[in-house]
This record gives sequence, structure tokens and C-alpha cells, in this order.
Amino acid sequence: MNPHSVIFSAVLSFLAFLGEAAASQLFQLPTANRAVLDPSGSEKAFAGTTGHSWNSGTFGCIRSGGGKFHEGLDIRCMERNRQGEPTDAVRSTADGTVAYLNTRPSLSNYGNYVVMRHSIEGLEIYSLYAHLSSIQPGIETGRRVKSGEQIAIMGRTANTREVIPKERAHLHFEINLVINERYALWHAKNMPESRNDHGNFNGRNLIGIDPWKLLLEQQRLGTNFSLLRHIQTQPELCRVLVQGSDFPWVRRYRALRERNPIAEREGIAGYELVLTFNGLPCRIIPRAASQIQSKAKYSILSVRSEELSKHPCGHLLFKRGQIWTLLPAGERLLNILTF
Repeated sequence: MNPHSVIFSAVLSFLAFLGEAAASQLFQLPTANRAVLDPSGSEKAFAGTTGHSWNSGTFGCIRSGGGKFHEGLDIRCMERNRQGEPTDAVRSTADGTVAYLNTRPSLSNYGNYVVMRHSIEGLEIYSLYAHLSSIQPGIETGRRVKSGEQIAIMGRTANTREVIPKERAHLHFEINLVINERYALWHAKNMPESRNDHGNFNGRNLIGIDPWKLLLEQQRLGTNFSLLRHIQTQPELCRVLVQGSDFPWVRRYRALRERNPIAEREGIAGYELVLTFNGLPCRIIPRAASQIQSKAKYSILSVRSEELSKHPCGHLLFKRGQIWTLLPAGERLLNILTF
């Protein structure tokens, strides 16, 4: 056989293998920086805040001594032009639709950013790509985008007082769920003195999961990875009982509901929500009236103190004596969930 034919055949086989591997993954990396898939983490993967390690560029209670929440990953750039500016391509992490984009950096500390809507395993998921230098021509609200398709160029745009330095250039990447499709109405009613430049895509209406943990678990499990299972098994901070048989979150995220034969038989009077440290209701358990002891709109049923100690930045609740009480942030979250 012609050696060139052998090489060509081998290349085709390898490309086919890569295509099959990509097809088996629900989520793709949003940039070419594959160091993100190193479970130990590194400066190569994440851009930490000035003067701090790479950990400060990851998700969670990783800033201000654990008291400040960072909503996503700051993925370090790999390519620069002659001026030292980032030129990395930013790609959609999954098949989806452009849900929102901001091209006025002065309106957000995210600068230029794009939000993509994805439907995966019955869940409505939103990925966010921020600090972009530019958005690809044709990327506009409602446009269908394939997984891996380029949507932007990495940058360092923001409206913050401190400019993102060239050496910290990165993509801020989030994977979120939307709390309420009526958020803009809630904001106008409850925060009339506060501007809302982004409508339903205001940051208060986006609640996320750790993209790094998701990507690593997908890498570990391969075709056995399930987004639904991944969300349902997020670490539990607390359980809250919400009165009412219907509200936006339980309609939008029906896939997170669990069966309760008693509620099915007697009728639903409320929902027990299992919340993560940042307030994500990762499990929804219908409750019948016979299973509800309190008449309060919201009742804290249980709290895992060790989880609160590990992740204090959610600021959702506190303990007064022997009684757990919702903080303003927790009350606001539940108000938006049920509006």
C-alpha cells in the first residue's frame, strides 16, 4: 500500500475518533486551554486575581478570605498578538441558542459578554462567556449555534475601576440556571431605585454550578456522565419548605422534581427545596398539607453546619441561638423563585 495512503487513512481514523469523543460529551471546553482538565489545577489553567494564586480564578468562596463568591472560572489565555492582547477563540460549550449578549462594556463588570441557552436532559441551562474583546459577526439573539462553534474572541473588557491587566487576560465562564422568567417584573416592583440594564439576564437571576467540577466529572465518567444527576447530587447546605402548589422554578425545572406518593395522592401544598451554598435548588420534593407543620411561607427544615463552614459566602442564613433564620439574601432568593 502507498505509504501516503496509510498515513492519510490513519489521520482520518484519528479525526473520526476525536469526533466520536466530542459527540459523547455534553459539554466542550470553551477555549483551547486544555489545562482546565487537569484535576490538580494550575496557573496554566486559571488566572488568579492580582497577587493571589490560581485558586482565586475558580468557582466558589475563593475570595476575601472565603467571604466573597466567584460565579465562574477565569480561564487563562494561550494566544496573544504583538501588542500582548489575548486572541484565543471562544467557543460555545454545547449546542444551543444565543439568549442574550451585551456589547456595551460600560454596563457590566463582565464587559462584553454572551449568554447561550442549552436544553440538556430536560434542563434549561445557560452558559455565559465574559470579558470578550469582540463577538463574532452573525452572533445575535435567537441564532442557533453548534457545540464548539466560535462565538467570540477572548478579551479583558469590564466596567470595573481596576482594568484587567494583560497578564491576567482570561475568559470568565459560567454554567447557570435561570431563576425566574419574570425577573424583570420582580426587579421593577422590588428594586425600583436600582437600574436593570440586562432584563431577565440580570446577575441576580442567574444561579450557577461549578463548571470545573462538571468538566472533570464528565471527563472521568465519559458516556456515563449525566447533567441531571450531577446537579441533583450537589452538596446540600439546607432544606427549605416553600408553601404553594405552583411557582416558576418548579415549572421550569420539572426534571429536578422527585416523586412523593403522599403528595401525589393528597395533592401538593408546598415544596421542599434542597439548596446548595449559593442557593441553587438542586432537588425539588413535593409535600402534601399533612406533611407540612408550619404555616409560614418559608420554613428552614435543616441545615448542614459543616457545609456552611466550608462555604460561608452564600450569606443565605444564620443561627440565632438555636434557631436558623434567613438572611436578606436568602429571603430575596426565595422571593424571586416564587414571584
